[in-house]
Amino acid sequence: MTTDQYVIEAEGLRRTYSGGFEAVTGISFSVARGEIFALLGTNGAGKTSTVELLEGLAAPDSGTVRVLGHDPYRERAAVRPRTGVMLQEGGFPSDLTAAETARMWAGCTSGARPIGEALELVGLERRADVRVKQLSGGERRRLDLALALLGRPEVLFLDEPTTGLDAEGRLDTWELVRTLREGGTTVLLTTHYLEEAESLADRLAIMHKGRVVSTGTPAEVTAARPARIRFVLPEGVAAGRLPLSLRAAADGRRIEIRTHQLQQALEELLRWARESDVRLEELDARTASLEEAFLDIARGAAQDTAQGIAKTETAGV
Repeated sequence: MTTDQYVIEAEGLRRTYSGGFEAVTGISFSVARGEIFALLGTNGAGKTSTVELLEGLAAPDSGTVRVLGHDPYRERAAVRPRTGVMLQEGGFPSDLTAAETARMWAGCTSGARPIGEALELVGLERRADVRVKQLSGGERRRLDLALALLGRPEVLFLDEPTTGLDAEGRLDTWELVRTLREGGTTVLLTTHYLEEAESLADRLAIMHKGRVVSTGTPAEVTAARPARIRFVLPEGVAAGRLPLSLRAAADGRRIEIRTHQLQQALEELLRWARESDVRLEELDARTASLEEAFLDIARGAAQDTAQGIAKTETAGV
């Protein structure tokens, strides 16, 4: 992929706050045109600090950022009209209605789409005349999204877009984001909902303590993690009767098998059960989820950090 196909490019980004705390420690990644890219991480991983650099709200201490070929901080006038931003909290005037809030925002937006269209996109057309203070938390998040979409952005930044939404609202937002991608919009989102990232993202990066520790498609990130098979053995059937090749872990009658060859292991298990006339209760077989991969990566990164600190302290003795 050539450089001009990347809409967002970050190279060696660092960001340090007062007191010397380094929130972002030299990260690099890129986002292609028309792609949904998810930035994930534990609390304090540096996601929001990174997104603020991409949005041009702050300048990096070192490294470079390019959005649509421009520095979003120093060339803000060239970037801002082509981007939409949905922050974690909107901070709208509480006495304005949803429509008045959108109208006020449209007055500051180049080529704004009609107010009614923006509210309809997020399912707020029937709440247009309701004051912001009377909207539910989920409805306020929808209003945040409507304002981010007013300028028909080429690049859309979504910081925790579905926080506070119910299940239906979350699914509606997912569908809207997919529709925007199909229309050519590039989307970068942060989320704590790993199911959301797994469902939406074309590619993702996982951050931990200011570093990118894993990147790729959801399938690539989970591929290195083993699949699992879980079931319960009937009374009187010992776990020791299972084929040794399955390497099962037992907790009483509950059994778990972890494997990188799910189909082969499942076939062997079912063949053994049939030949042994054993009924496997609560049988569940599945590949690794993004949540499992995320937790494994986070634990591994934390252990590496702890070992590094220990080595440094030992060396200093």
